[in-house]
Amino acid sequence: MSIATFAANPTAVSLQDPYVLRARPLRTGARLEDTSRYSHDIWVLTAARLQAQECSLILNFPTLPQRFRPAAKRLFYALLALKEPDGEDTLGIATIRGKFGEIKRFLKWLDGRWPAERNVLAELSPTDLDDYRKHLLARFPNNRAQRERSRAPLRLLWRWRQHLGEHALRFDPLHLDGWGESGPMQRKGENQTDRLAEEILGPLLVWALRFIDDFAPDILEADRRWRDTRTKPLDRTSAHSNVGARLQALLDEHVTAGRPLPGYEGQPNILQLSRLLDCDRVSLIAHREAIDAAAAVVGVADSAFIEDVQGRLDTRPWIESITTNHNTVNSLAALGRHLQAACYIVIAFLSGMRDCEVKHIKRGCLEIKCDEEGRPYRWKLNSRAFKGEDDVTGVPATWVVHEAVARAIKILEQLHPPAQEHLMGRLLHSSGSHKGTNLALGNTSTNKHLNDFAKFVNHLCTEHGRADTVAAGPGHTVRLQTRHFRRTLAWYIARRPGGVVAGALQYRHHSIQMFEGYAGTSDSGFRAEVESEQAIARGEVYMEMIEAHQHLDLAGPSAEEAGRRLKDFGERAQFQGQVALDKHRLKRIMKRHDPAVYPGEYITCVNDPVKALCEKARRGNSEGLPSHGGCLPLACRNVALTAENTAAWQREIARIDKRLASRPTLAPRLRQRLQTRRAEVVEFLTANGQEAVPA
Repeated sequence: MSIATFAANPTAVSLQDPYVLRARPLRTGARLEDTSRYSHDIWVLTAARLQAQECSLILNFPTLPQRFRPAAKRLFYALLALKEPDGEDTLGIATIRGKFGEIKRFLKWLDGRWPAERNVLAELSPTDLDDYRKHLLARFPNNRAQRERSRAPLRLLWRWRQHLGEHALRFDPLHLDGWGESGPMQRKGENQTDRLAEEILGPLLVWALRFIDDFAPDILEADRRWRDTRTKPLDRTSAHSNVGARLQALLDEHVTAGRPLPGYEGQPNILQLSRLLDCDRVSLIAHREAIDAAAAVVGVADSAFIEDVQGRLDTRPWIESITTNHNTVNSLAALGRHLQAACYIVIAFLSGMRDCEVKHIKRGCLEIKCDEEGRPYRWKLNSRAFKGEDDVTGVPATWVVHEAVARAIKILEQLHPPAQEHLMGRLLHSSGSHKGTNLALGNTSTNKHLNDFAKFVNHLCTEHGRADTVAAGPGHTVRLQTRHFRRTLAWYIARRPGGVVAGALQYRHHSIQMFEGYAGTSDSGFRAEVESEQAIARGEVYMEMIEAHQHLDLAGPSAEEAGRRLKDFGERAQFQGQVALDKHRLKRIMKRHDPAVYPGEYITCVNDPVKALCEKARRGNSEGLPSHGGCLPLACRNVALTAENTAAWQREIARIDKRLASRPTLAPRLRQRLQTRRAEVVEFLTANGQEAVPA
């Protein structure tokens, strides 16, 4: 029986009832024999969701008009199991599920339009599709993108016509007049994600690090105690022995210390008491009178784990206690999620990883490099990358990260039980935490946890009278999303000298142009904004140099030119005898009279493109800016030296001397290179009237 024949009678029970995921790679542990067949009313696609954070998806055919279900089954079986007719890439599971929703929208509209006896989609006419286009225009008048998403899947009935039989569309909708909308399209290729403003990112990152470094020990201790009470096996031999005596001893201890009993919703927590006594909960019911008597003396508290909080905020405990009541803001379940969100913020922002890459971080993912004295100097994070890769299951990838990321990883490894591999998986504290089949939190859940974290931070600020809230300003609401962190880091990287190259490497982009598109092109204003901020920063440095008369004490081949340019700039920056310190005025002055002097650690570049060796090395630069990555400071005639530049070169000589004197003896080739480098630096300083080694 062929697929086409079978599709005509989808309720038939046959050995040729195909698995709809037969052509799809399945996640580890999934068996094809357990997946959906063509005849099923609901196709479960979860087994083909390969990324750890991806949630369950289904195609629910009973939600479609009954007369069109055979056509829909043919189409979506083709999308899932057959090769693309045009040789294009196979659609992803999530994309197919999205197209199912749009086909459903169309079929429901068609069901209310066609007479009951019509059920063959081949009878669709250009008029029908034009009427649907008008319907979408009325339904989504201000959302062109949604209208295009709703129209596009209808063309599948034409593209897959070889496999749809009587339900194949007989014409290509693209050739219909008015099917596509005229007018300029939104520019593609530009990343439109907003970056986090400094007033949001600054407090957010500081509080995330505070959770990791200061508050985590309390949360982890509460988690340890919680886990102990649930994982310790019940000793059946003592579960009912001397329960009364052991209970009374525990109650007396609380009364003597004046410590409230563990409670829940204002009543003694019998379950928690049974766990503390290693006995069955039922065995305590007979002793309820003694429990209530003790509670009348010392009261009850929601806290069942941590009352002696160690973490401090402004010399006070950062929180009063950690409770087991999930309805309180200081419950273990809530604080555990906040700690996990804090780790996510630090990892995502300081690595530049995509959300799916963070979600595939596993226990043991850190690789730490140490020097000869055992001090760590480089941290590498191993995960999986998906975007742009040929393997749909992802490929192993490594990111060089900050030490703070390593601290966050170690916290996550403690927050999860040892048997759990994925460090961004669900925590076990709250009810409902075991729902779902995905190994890591989905994007929606993480976005919620990020915003809950920001709200809790603001709650702490209110409780402690602090001003460092995570706020977007009056009249605005903070809405954090996972994609904000990667975008924001791109902004900071691109602002540094050579940042575009560094960003392309860190973001695993195949070209510098891709990172520029991610960071923002000149059309989006990103580069212009970066250059404007850099110009203002240089202008402020110029003013400091001029006020301290440092521009008169420069050395190097371009010292005289630098002094002349800075003197001229200082005169233009004067207004009624005072130096312009206002940023807006300084910005205007820099735009009109930028002296093109670029302070650096080792040299101050007095840019003249004609003499610039970096320009010659890269064969021209339309922007006329110096290329810091191609700088040849010991040979270029555009170099001027400040006192700070000379000190940097002297420190370089000292580092070389220390390396040459180290033991064991360096390899001859390396030793020769260091000696040559030292000689070149000494000659450079001496030729420019500077001391090679300070007295």
